[in-house]
Amino acid sequence: MESDVRIIKKYPNRRLYDTEDSCYIKLLEIKDMIERGIPIKVIDSNTEEEITRSILLQIILEQESNKEPLFSTDNLINFIRYNGETSREGFMHFMDKNLNFFQEQQNTMKERFKEFADYNPMDFWTTSTKKNMDIWKKMQENFMTPGSETSPDSDKKEK
Repeated sequence: MESDVRIIKKYPNRRLYDTEDSCYIKLLEIKDMIERGIPIKVIDSNTEEEITRSILLQIILEQESNKEPLFSTDNLINFIRYNGETSREGFMHFMDKNLNFFQEQQNTMKERFKEFADYNPMDFWTTSTKKNMDIWKKMQENFMTPGSETSPDSDKKEK
């Protein structure tokens, strides 16, 4: 999995360099990679220190500065409050579990919508009609075959 991680280098001039595509990129492009599910790792070019969290926080800060933030002011206050309290570990565990649950639900919904989008009503009707015709043929064969339980002759023999 480590080889699949996209390495981004941050240079002293604050520019970000995508080592896979060999070009400079912006925070917005890193955000796009993350949204597409591409794992990233950001490395400081001078110290070789991993600074991914710092870059992710910058992306969140930019998003939260927009007109429609994800977190309410109360949420942000609680993040700060719980970061300094003894309940920090519990809060981190709670957030991880709930975000993982949310992500699983989102994936399930995407799969269901994909199944629905791939659903072809004509296939359903074609399959249903074929099954009904097979049942009808089987009934006719049983009805017309002498000695079968449903043939007209079997009714006469019982009388």
